[in-house]
Amino acid sequence: MATSLEREHPVKAFAWAAKDPSGHFAPFNFSRRATGEHDVQFKVLYCGICHSDLHMAKNEWGFTIYPLIPGHEMVGVVTETGSKVEKFKIGDKVGVGCLVRSCHECEECINHQESYCPKQVYSINGRDYDGSVTYGGFSDIMVANEHFVIRWPEKLALDRGAPLLCAGITTYSPLRRFGLDKPGVNVGVVGFGGIGHLTVKFAKAFGSKVTVISTSATKKREAIEDFGANEFLVSHDQEQMQVFNFFNFILFLSV
Repeated sequence: MATSLEREHPVKAFAWAAKDPSGHFAPFNFSRRATGEHDVQFKVLYCGICHSDLHMAKNEWGFTIYPLIPGHEMVGVVTETGSKVEKFKIGDKVGVGCLVRSCHECEECINHQESYCPKQVYSINGRDYDGSVTYGGFSDIMVANEHFVIRWPEKLALDRGAPLLCAGITTYSPLRRFGLDKPGVNVGVVGFGGIGHLTVKFAKAFGSKVTVISTSATKKREAIEDFGANEFLVSHDQEQMQVFNFFNFILFLSV
């Protein structure tokens, strides 16, 4: 017998969902909304795993809505477009990140800061404008307003690039916003996990001098040889940290 979530919307869909704080995933049938006039529907081919997906699956932040379908780094191929969609056509490779809707009218939206819109809708564990829960990319299809869909570069592999839709933009955005996207800037990167990796790669691509600051001395070889950092400092080494005032900008990626 079909569940209410399978009948909630007209488009049948399949996913892997967490149904309780155990964090275990199981096959799950549900439904997506019909493709609206400004919507893009696409077949999800790959979806990254962000650590926030794991927090949400286990309700470690206390506001998970079960069943939860995580995944906010999703890429795939367009299967349907709304009548007023202008930027995409069937067959295009696309991606969607953390947001799927906003009001497009408030000051934040007008200034291209949709993540601060009071009516923003997250791609997972949110409430859409009709009150239904939003479900993410651990599923076979996705529907989103075209404003929040990006065209995927032909030279970028879908599976390798998916994490850029969350971890990538988290670091790329401040580097661009604060003028660190030019050669000769001294950038400090505190924390050398996944987001730290991407920060180093972006900053080096912009021509910056990059110093990684970490609590773990064992990461020095990886930071310099594998990711191209110029310098490496151990944060609890007071002598090394005397150079701290040499940076134009420091990104703190670890708490």
